[in-house]
Order: sequence, then structure tokens, then C-alpha cells
Amino acid sequence: MKILVTGKNGQVGHELMRSLKPLGDVVGVDVKECDFRQSAAIELMLQKIKPDIIVNPAAYTAVDLAESEPTTAHAINAQAPKILARYASRENIPMVHFSTDYVFDGKKEKPYQEDDEATPSSVYGKTKWLGEDAVRKMVAKHIILRTSWVFGAHGENFLKTMLKLAQERERMSVVSDQIGSPTSARVLADAVAEIIKQLAEPGSYRKFGTYHLVCKGDTSWYEYAKLVVETADKLGMPSKLKAANIKPIKTSEYPLPAARPINSRLSTKKIIETFGLSLPTWQAEVKSVVAELNKLGALSAKS
Repeated sequence: MKILVTGKNGQVGHELMRSLKPLGDVVGVDVKECDFRQSAAIELMLQKIKPDIIVNPAAYTAVDLAESEPTTAHAINAQAPKILARYASRENIPMVHFSTDYVFDGKKEKPYQEDDEATPSSVYGKTKWLGEDAVRKMVAKHIILRTSWVFGAHGENFLKTMLKLAQERERMSVVSDQIGSPTSARVLADAVAEIIKQLAEPGSYRKFGTYHLVCKGDTSWYEYAKLVVETADKLGMPSKLKAANIKPIKTSEYPLPAARPINSRLSTKKIIETFGLSLPTWQAEVKSVVAELNKLGALSAKS
């Protein structure tokens, strides 16, 4: 089985290259191999690789920059998945596509279910919704995975930013009224490997569909930041910042170009019941990744 992984150098793509290796011939592409802003480049890449399954975590994820670069965001988040979906439909192969909590506006009080109405309030959210909607409508054999607050030892993310800032600052303010589930790229990649295994089993057709996939539990950016700093402190990592000196603030006190969902909680009941996944807590994954970064001494590395 030849598995195409897009965005191979991104947080999730990097982990997918590891987790999917036992399942077949994994071919990863990134911007150097294929410019996802160019439809013709994507089509040429597909004709060359001829995958048996497509796994697409590639995305334009600069949430604020997307507000001023809507054309680029649309090309990568909406048009590129549509081209991949068209190929998957034509060749009758499965496609796994990653989406986001930003397809919701965050005004719901309870965790979002897969069939809740999409109400994106940012360019990023709108383009990601268009992408997943194209996959859903065009490919019968699709798995769409919405996730949130992704982090890992590879790539750039909130966790690594907090560790770096903790080396430079003695005090910090972090938003405390946005709630979600920090989710490690490793958990996402391992879950995809398990899902693909199960899709090869008889009667798996009914498992295709849209799912929410996040780590167990939820928190605020403020509490998340405190755990990162506390964990680093316990490990003896270099830091000027103590968790007690992190100040909680409201979203209104930290305005940004793109609107953020206040409630990013996603219900994982459906994916757990369908695939029997055991999802770790966000706290356990945060501690594990901080420990990994400490062991690697990778805080200042280009990773």
C-alpha cells in the first residue's frame, strides 16, 4: 500500500511519517516537492506518486495572517483538498483529511458534536470548512478529523513558544477565557495509523465519516501555559519565569486580527465508540513533550 502524506515537515505530517511506516510505502511531500498553492502542481504530484490512500494534514495555519492573505489560505485549505478529493474519488481510494475547531464560532456552551452546524468566524476557519466540505461531498471513502490546539516536539506551537518565552521573561499574561483540548501530534498520528488498519477490515465502509479527535480533558490557554512552565521547572530546564507569575487575562485584553472560538471543546464520543481508541489526557502529553524537548536539548534548535 502506497500512502501519500502531505505536509510531511509539519507537526502532524512529521509524526505521520513515523506512525504509518509499518503500514506500507509512505511517500511524504511538502512545499519543496509540491506547491499546494498551484492546482497543476498537485495534479502532477498525484499522477507521479499514484497513492493507494491519501492522508492530508497540510494546511495554511497562520490564523491571523490569513485575514490579510485570504487567497493563499483558500488555495491551500480549500482548493488543494478539493483536488486531492477529486483524485481519491476517481481512483476509489480512501482519504484522511485534517480539519479544525475553527469551523465553529465557539459560542456553544457544551462540547461540539460532529453534526453541529459549522459557523466559522475567521478566514482560516472558513477556508478549512470549505476544504472538509469538499472532501465530504466528493469522496465516499473519507475520514475527516477535526482537532484543536496541536503541539509536539517538532515544529512551532504554543508549548514551545511558552518554553522559549520563559527563558526570556519573568512575567507573562495569557488568555484564560478560551477553553479547548491541547492535543499532541503524536496522538493524532498514532490514531490515524489505527484507523487505517481498521479501514482494511471487512465491513469497514460504515466507519467512514467526520470525527473529532483531541486529547482527553480540556483547559484554558492560561492553565495550559502554567503546566508547561511548572513541568519545565521540575525538570530543571532554564527559565526566568515561574508559573505563579503568569497572569490570566481576557480575550478582549489581547486583540488579534482573527476571531478565536471561546469554546473549542470537541466531543470524542463518536471516534472512541467507532474505532475503540484510548485517548490520553492533555496533561500527560504536555508533560511527555516537555520532557522530550528537555532530553533532546531542542528548545533553541530549528525543529
